[in-house]
Amino acid sequence: MEELDLKELFNIFWSRKNYIFLIVAICIVIGIIYSFIFVEPKYKAEADLLLAQTNTSQTVDESGTSITANDLTLNQKLVPTYSKLLKTDRVIDKVINNLNIDITPEQLKNNVTVSAVEDTQLIKITVTDSNPQNAKIITDEISDVFIEEIAHAIYKMDNVMVVNPANEPTAPYNVNHARDVLIFAFAGLVLAIIYALVANMLDTTVKTTEDIEKKLGLSVISKIPLYNFNSAMKPVSKGGRK
Repeated sequence: MEELDLKELFNIFWSRKNYIFLIVAICIVIGIIYSFIFVEPKYKAEADLLLAQTNTSQTVDESGTSITANDLTLNQKLVPTYSKLLKTDRVIDKVINNLNIDITPEQLKNNVTVSAVEDTQLIKITVTDSNPQNAKIITDEISDVFIEEIAHAIYKMDNVMVVNPANEPTAPYNVNHARDVLIFAFAGLVLAIIYALVANMLDTTVKTTEDIEKKLGLSVISKIPLYNFNSAMKPVSKGGRK
């Protein structure tokens, strides 16, 4: 493809401006339909669990109960283990049974995210659901079942507590109409630019004297102006009586 200067590029795009606007408009309409109709709103609820001191490794002084270095070391080691155990079948199955919800264990696991907050003794539980109330209920139930089934029943320790219970989300986290429309509009603009460049590359017709000089390497000596035969043959009205 021949090198194009800015003026030629502008002329290419301007000559096909109607098609460019049409392509962008179609993409914007598709983006609106996709964002408002096809995107299912999802809500996210979060809760924070704290690994506190254990009953077996605490010291008491005049100021009350304090956490020892052994407590901190043990809890920090348990954070990644607890994070993995939160999504085990023992916890997930009991949550489903307790709430009597119509969902498979695998589906619920896919909706649950567990992460350890770096350099802390906090574990964050995140649940996504199409119903904001369900997202909150499931998050709180996972927290309670985990404390009961894992911390108390298996580890025999009372070292986990809920410090931030889940709040019912008020807005979906995955819906942003303006962002979706802008993305589709940008995609349409890119497609329109590609179309204009490809169409220009495939267009071999000669439109100007510059095209002749470029394609044939010949200099244009003279030009023949266009003559409007229709206007020339138009009868001239004469004055006077008939």
